[in-house]
Parts: sequence; structure tokens; C-alpha cells
Amino acid sequence: MKMMIVFGIILHVSRQASAVEMLEGQSVLLFCEFPTDDMDRPTVEWSRSDLSPSTVHQRQQEGDQLMDQNQLYRGRTSMKTDALETGDLSLNLTNLQTSDTGTYSCSVRSDRGKQRVRSEELLVKKLSSSWTKQLPVLLVLILTVVNVASALFYYFRHRLFSETKMELEKEKHYKIDVHCVRNPFFFFFFKLLPPFSLYDGYMQ
Repeated sequence: MKMMIVFGIILHVSRQASAVEMLEGQSVLLFCEFPTDDMDRPTVEWSRSDLSPSTVHQRQQEGDQLMDQNQLYRGRTSMKTDALETGDLSLNLTNLQTSDTGTYSCSVRSDRGKQRVRSEELLVKKLSSSWTKQLPVLLVLILTVVNVASALFYYFRHRLFSETKMELEKEKHYKIDVHCVRNPFFFFFFKLLPPFSLYDGYMQ
């Protein structure tokens, strides 16, 4: 008799609930792990105590049992088909809504009683409010990229400008040297002229 009373006690594994922050429309995997392979006819249930009915998802060895599932989660929850064999009792929740915010409890029931394995807090934020908070950061990143791109543009433009000028100067001196070799008078004429830049004349 005492053994039956002990097995009938609802056991609670106290774990501090961890908060998970998500955005509307995203999917989330609520983690839960517990060995159930040595239990007789185990049932895993995900629930929210602030809802009525409180059942979010329920699974037995035969498969999902969703008759008592809250209508808010219809078609948006799933678990692995071998969850009760592997002990991976995690819940996949899709197309998140702000109404999904709350504390989710993972519990396992069997002939020996009910055991709450884990509680996890979920916070679903509106997409618009999140973008509003991130907008200043995005603006700073955009301005930084624009400034870096402008600096690189002016640097390479100046470098190309200088290299072009040097090439024109070399070409000018080469032509003068060729004419000087062929015509001594041409050499004497350029010696009398003041120095000038062929590049300046070219630009004019």
C-alpha cells in the first residue's frame, strides 16, 4: 500500500525556467529530454498552466493525442515520431504568435504517476518593434560602408590619376629623346625651352 502511494505521488524536477526570445512567424524548438524507455505506457505532455485547456501537445507510444489540445496550437506543434523511444521529448512550435508567450512545461505520465521534467519560458516579440530597435544599428552600418567605399574610391582614383600622369611624362620624354637623336637641331631647340609638363598641355 505504501509503495502504491509513493508511486502515485507527482514528482517535480525543479529546474529554473530559461527564457527564449523569438519573433513572430518564426519557429522554435522547446527542449526536453527524459529517459522513458523503461516506463510502462508513458505519455508526454507539453502544457501551459495559464490556458484552458492547458494542453499544447500530447504524445503516447501510439502517436499524437491531440483531442484535448488548445485550439491556439492547432496544426502548429509536432514531436519526433520516436520521441518516447529515444527520450528526446522536444516540442517544435511553428508560425509563432505573440499569444504564444508563456511558460511551457514538459511532463511525463505513466502508471507510476506524473513527473514534470522541464519548464521553459517563451517570449514572442512583434516583428515591427524588433525592426524599430535595430534600425539605428542598421543605419550606422550603412553609413560606415558608404564612408569606407568613398575613401577607397578616392584613393584608387588618385592613384590612377598619378600613374596616368607618370605614363604621359615618360611618353613625352621618350619622344623628345628620339627626335633629339635624329635631329641635333631639335635637341638644341628643346634645351632652350623652359621646362613644361606635357600632361598639362594634354589636359588643356
